[in-house]
Amino acid sequence: MTTDRLQRPLRDMRISVMDRCNLRCTYCMPEDVFHSDYTFLPRAKLLTYEEITRVAEAAISLGVRKIRLTGGEPLLRRHLVRLVEMLRALDPHLDLALTTNGILLADQAAGLRNAGLNRITVSLDAVDTTVLESMAGKPLALETVLNGIRAAEKAGFPPVKINMMVQKGVNDHQILPMLDQFAGTDIQLRFIEYMDVGATNQWDASQVMTGSEILDAIRAAHSVEHSGRKTPHDVAEELVIRRKDGLRQVIGIITSVSKPFCGDCSRLRLSAIGECFTCLFAEKGIPLREGIRGGWSDTELANQIAQTWTRRTDRYSEERGRLHPIQTKRVEMSYIGG
Repeated sequence: MTTDRLQRPLRDMRISVMDRCNLRCTYCMPEDVFHSDYTFLPRAKLLTYEEITRVAEAAISLGVRKIRLTGGEPLLRRHLVRLVEMLRALDPHLDLALTTNGILLADQAAGLRNAGLNRITVSLDAVDTTVLESMAGKPLALETVLNGIRAAEKAGFPPVKINMMVQKGVNDHQILPMLDQFAGTDIQLRFIEYMDVGATNQWDASQVMTGSEILDAIRAAHSVEHSGRKTPHDVAEELVIRRKDGLRQVIGIITSVSKPFCGDCSRLRLSAIGECFTCLFAEKGIPLREGIRGGWSDTELANQIAQTWTRRTDRYSEERGRLHPIQTKRVEMSYIGG
């Protein structure tokens, strides 16, 4: 087991396959920054699927047991099914997941399942069309996302998880409608506090709706039972809702601002151009691409990843309130995934 300086093991890896997205969500890729003239990463700089697989294999040798594919929007990367097949071939027991906005999911769900993907998480912030499109920064039909979720279910995936980023005064009034939308299903809706990711989303602490405030909004309509985290390394606290209509719903709340969980963080992140980041809020990553393309052996690659992790001391969310000023040169979430 590979551990960092705070004795946190390396168990999870998030792999960004590209920095592009077909939405311009205000809290991630605001249109005024990521506009039509914005220069995204050139294709030649992106890690190939073979290179990504080499990094993943090295990480697995160091203790990684869960890999999540992210972006940008990962389903924009051509032939993603091929990467899933390659990663699955590394370890039949690897927990292999993907996070998507769901727009392209209907056409790809079956192929991803057949290739060996285990789980899917869909990002969806509202069911009201006006709110949804305002936050997405692009035209977005709710039915398109729902069709993707249905396709995942038909393909044999376990119930998807849905991530809803809650921003006070923006979509907080959508909490109960979102619960209603998925009542009677096994879908787990997870509410995420509005985070200061990157440096372009104009984060304002006054717009953070805390986990306790989210719970208060839910308790106004339903009974809530606490459950807790399934494992110490899970980011979401699970709760059970006993709805007034008699239905039972399992939800999750991710409180990275009001109740940070840095002490149990076991995630390493790989950017689309092969940089290792040891924190979602990091300023810079450790480059691997040049070494890979320059002839590193598998052992040398694994050693570089191990050294990166063993030097790790990151705990930004725990230190956020003590930073003066708050760090402003953070890597963008669209670059390394959520």
